[in-house]
Amino acid sequence: MIQKVNEKEYNDLISVWESSVKATHHFLTLEDFNFYKELIPTYFKSVSLHCIKNENHTIIGFIGTHEESLEMLFVTADEIGNGIGKKLLLHAIENLGVTKVDVNKDNTQAAAFYNHFGFELKSTSDVDGCGKPYPILHLELAK
Repeated sequence: MIQKVNEKEYNDLISVWESSVKATHHFLTLEDFNFYKELIPTYFKSVSLHCIKNENHTIIGFIGTHEESLEMLFVTADEIGNGIGKKLLLHAIENLGVTKVDVNKDNTQAAAFYNHFGFELKSTSDVDGCGKPYPILHLELAK
């Protein structure tokens, strides 16, 4: 079941983020990983956060949306490939009106995931939103 995240769960989200990024963002330097780890909590208040918990009531995946954009989707490393990301993405599309997502070009697994669900490349950026040298693919749902 997908539910809203409350502020008391922000530390749990950071743990999910860390697990997910370590498993999927091999291109990040350790310095940049630590930079983003400090930055990610500052974004939580700017997005609508929803999560999936396991049978132990532990968050295993979450999304953050703002208007029509999926700003974040992270799943714990041990749950990647088990359908958690799919459930979260479909919830975002079907219930939250998401039609856009940005993804690191070097995160080919995520790019393929979004392509599978109908997102198409609209444009690219040479740097990410923080000006770091990580190219971004700007994707939108096919109409």
